[in-house]
Amino acid sequence: DWEMVRRGWEAHVLGKGRAFPSAREAVLAYRAEKPTVIDQDLREFVVVKDGKPVGTIEDGDSVIFFNFRGDRALELTAAFEQDDFDKFDRVRRPKVQYAGMMEYDGDLHVPSQYLVEPPSIDRTLGEYLAASGVRQLAISETQKFGHVTYFFNGNRTGKFDESLEDYVEIPSDRLPFEQRPWMKCAEITDRLLEEIPSGKYGFIRVNFPNGDMVGHTGVFPAVVCSLEAMDLQIGRLRAAVEKAEGILILTADHGNSDDMYEHDKKTGQVSRKPDGTPKAKTSHSLNPVPCVIYDPGYKGEYETELESGLGISSLAATCALLLGLEPPEGYDPPVLRMKD
Repeated sequence: DWEMVRRGWEAHVLGKGRAFPSAREAVLAYRAEKPTVIDQDLREFVVVKDGKPVGTIEDGDSVIFFNFRGDRALELTAAFEQDDFDKFDRVRRPKVQYAGMMEYDGDLHVPSQYLVEPPSIDRTLGEYLAASGVRQLAISETQKFGHVTYFFNGNRTGKFDESLEDYVEIPSDRLPFEQRPWMKCAEITDRLLEEIPSGKYGFIRVNFPNGDMVGHTGVFPAVVCSLEAMDLQIGRLRAAVEKAEGILILTADHGNSDDMYEHDKKTGQVSRKPDGTPKAKTSHSLNPVPCVIYDPGYKGEYETELESGLGISSLAATCALLLGLEPPEGYDPPVLRMKD
């Protein structure tokens, strides 16, 4: 979200933004004005003293970006490091010693300085499918686009094979998620319903952000609205997969909207605020994640009861098997038990 990066740059570097005498007073003021606002939706602000911003980034400063995730870090890193940066007018670019917590892009070696050597992630499913000649489509809205591209490919920004991979990003709304809880699930599905009948792709990966992003708001009615919208779109998607004689795998890497209230650790009962209302939970849940394989053309090739106790990494071998490929050595076992 370059607009958010621009606002951050203007606050940190240019000292532009709503003025407060301290960070504490800024947060208290924003929360008083809108009690339901979550951290990531707090507007930028500047701490001032005697009418002047305190701590703007200046020539000679050191900037250490304490973020281990690369999808968002790459954007601010570009603003500090790129000579030909064109995403917004920086006005001025301070000469600083800039370093990231990690090297966020191992191919482009960004940033040029970093604190911790990044893990090497190779032999990803996307790389294996590209090498096997399988054409792929990756699609999501902005909020999770990096998850079906950068993260899915092992912290790699580019494609493994330009001729075999297409990436589609549906721009996310620039509003708090509880105000548009349906997000872009309909637009994502619309595009999928255009692409699936074409038969161009052997493998399509899609991330619907609704359950996670709206779950983080802690606003229960918004979550209900969000998942009702998702239910409708999954129904449309299932019908398209069935018509195309494909297979649909539905899962997640963690829960969130499935557990919207805090619980007492001793009793397991819902925790309540002094006024008696349930205390909202805005973090991920630790519940087991379902995995559903919808195969309308099933002919008895594998056991219908999936292996239990496995993680999301086992879906790489699972997808390979369903595509008629042999999972590479070293992949975690699939959730399917193939019949002899």
